[in-house]
Amino acid sequence: MGGWWDRHMVPRLIGFCCSQPPVMKLRAGIVPLAEGDVLELGAGGGANLAVYDRAKVRRVTGIDPSDGLIALANERMAQADRGFFQLEKGVAEELPFPTARFDTVLCTFTLCSVQDPARALAEAKRVLKPGGRLLFLEHGLSPHDDVRKWQRRIEPLWKPIAGGCHLTRPVTDSVTAAGFHVAARNGGYMEKSPKFAAWVEWGEARPA
Repeated sequence: MGGWWDRHMVPRLIGFCCSQPPVMKLRAGIVPLAEGDVLELGAGGGANLAVYDRAKVRRVTGIDPSDGLIALANERMAQADRGFFQLEKGVAEELPFPTARFDTVLCTFTLCSVQDPARALAEAKRVLKPGGRLLFLEHGLSPHDDVRKWQRRIEPLWKPIAGGCHLTRPVTDSVTAAGFHVAARNGGYMEKSPKFAAWVEWGEARPA
């Protein structure tokens, strides 16, 4: 794959899959917890715009490496969104923001496809203000051996189709390994999704 597929098809595929009702139900459980000045990693597509609690958020700054997903987010934005949501091109591993800049960093369905999850999480930790929170909702490695077996078999075929999305990356364990304290471990399978791609974990974390 690559080339034309990555530029034109992957953004539409991700935009469609990541805004389906079971996914939006999960987003609605974590995104409204965001407060203050928010940085959203992998914000292209704009799927979270509909579920922020705007009474608690001053502004959202989004970052995404995909021109296609940024264009999709711009298509979805209403006029009222444009003062609330600022979207920039960039990567989570090299955030163009000063240390201790944000009250909340939000990461939804992003760690599966970044080049270096540990570095992305280290950057998230760097830009959080003292007392700030990381909110995450990610799909990844299942805790069940039978599902893991299929995830490992399918992943080499899955990644080029799905824009580099990995099926076998641990979620909460990666957050804690990056120096965060996770308030509680939450996980389960998304409704109406094939199990190999359906395991999700979510939570709130603060720098340890």
